[in-house]
Amino acid sequence: MNRRDAPPPPGNSLGGPLLKSIGLHLVVILMLFVSFTSAPEFEPARPIVQATLVQLNAQSPATTPTDQRIAGEAERTAAKRHEAEELAKQRQQQEAERKAAEQKVAEQAAQQREQAAAAEVRKKAEEQKKAEEQKKAEEQRKANAEAARLKAAEEAKRKAEEDAKRKAAEESKRKAEEEAKRKAAEEARRKAAEDAKRKAAEDAQRKAQEDARARALAELLADETQYQRAPAEQFGEQVAASYDDLIRRYVSEQWRRPPTARNGMVVRVRISMLPTGQITDVVVVRSSGDAGFDQSAVQAVRNVGRIPEFQQLSRDDPAAFNRLYRQRELVFKPEDLDF
Repeated sequence: MNRRDAPPPPGNSLGGPLLKSIGLHLVVILMLFVSFTSAPEFEPARPIVQATLVQLNAQSPATTPTDQRIAGEAERTAAKRHEAEELAKQRQQQEAERKAAEQKVAEQAAQQREQAAAAEVRKKAEEQKKAEEQKKAEEQRKANAEAARLKAAEEAKRKAEEDAKRKAAEESKRKAEEEAKRKAAEEARRKAAEDAKRKAAEDAQRKAQEDARARALAELLADETQYQRAPAEQFGEQVAASYDDLIRRYVSEQWRRPPTARNGMVVRVRISMLPTGQITDVVVVRSSGDAGFDQSAVQAVRNVGRIPEFQQLSRDDPAAFNRLYRQRELVFKPEDLDF
């Protein structure tokens, strides 16, 4: 027989297996106790168990069904513990992920709240700014409207004042023009009346002078006896004096005395005349020393044009006319021309 097949000694037939079984049970109980008491936080006891098992196996390499059962239970326990550890790790990881997700959600919510709060602040600020801008725009609009109203009122007032001034000036001008027209008309009437009166007086005087000269000439011509007795020189002087006055009267009516004329000036002119009384020429024989005065006298004689009375003289006494008035020199002085 081999030693392995030999029966064990009597004293040790139950001691070895029993001790092994008790040791295994104690290990299993200890492992179960540790597993159930601190499942979330497993202690690394596996090396101890393995060491014990190795020691036990080293002490007794022989196994029994009981030992196998105990070993299977230990393995199952170890598997359960490992599964519990994995589950705990998963739970811890899930819890960590949940907490991280909750933290992230919380942070996102806080960020959203902050963003919403900031947006609300911006919105309120924008609304306030918009309200202030609208208020300012409304105030500006009212100010512009008031300024426009005041400007329009001022412009209307200014225009009304200008219109009033213009109308007053026009009315004053109209009244002044009417007054000037009235005065001018009155002056024209007065002057016309004076001119008519003066002309009537001049006409009456001229007619009286003409009548007197005509009567004197008629008397001289009709009084043949006296005409025959009177010397020719005396008759010529009388007739010449009468007709010289007539020429001066005609010239005085046409003369417009120049501003340079003054008393003491004397101009002698030669007048040429036809028997019809038409003046054909007038020249200055002796100047007064003032060309303007001389020319005014010449122009006045030319403006007379014709003296009808000389036509009658030339008919009644052609010899006297030819001798005295074909060419006649006369002297003109400013003081002698106020007829």
